[in-house]
Amino acid sequence: MEARVQWLNDLTFVATSGSGHQVVMDGNKGAHAPSPMEMVLMAAGSCASVDVVSILQKAKQDVRHCEVKVTGERADAVPAVYTDIHLHFVVTGQAVKASHVERAVSLSAEKYCSVSIMLGHCARVTHSFEIIEI
Repeated sequence: MEARVQWLNDLTFVATSGSGHQVVMDGNKGAHAPSPMEMVLMAAGSCASVDVVSILQKAKQDVRHCEVKVTGERADAVPAVYTDIHLHFVVTGQAVKASHVERAVSLSAEKYCSVSIMLGHCARVTHSFEIIEI
């Protein structure tokens, strides 16, 4: 895998993935786009969501919506790395079984989500979930 990051102006950069997709990032506290550290949380949430939805679909659960709320606490000193990251999944559907959601979240956390597993080597990463019945 590879990526390229180019400076646009001020502290704004555009990153281009090896597959040609682009995202703008802003190092000025996210004034014009997400900051690189916000992108880390977004990447963890996206990676884990792919796992959870895929596992629930394979388990034939009637999932209609899935959202993950990701929060991160950073160190007070430089470098201000993440010390704690929490992913809270909100799964909406019909007759979705808690046991299936718990299994999906656990499998993502322990086996499949490369991003959160990698972050777990330097931060405490925790998970929780809730189910909304429709």
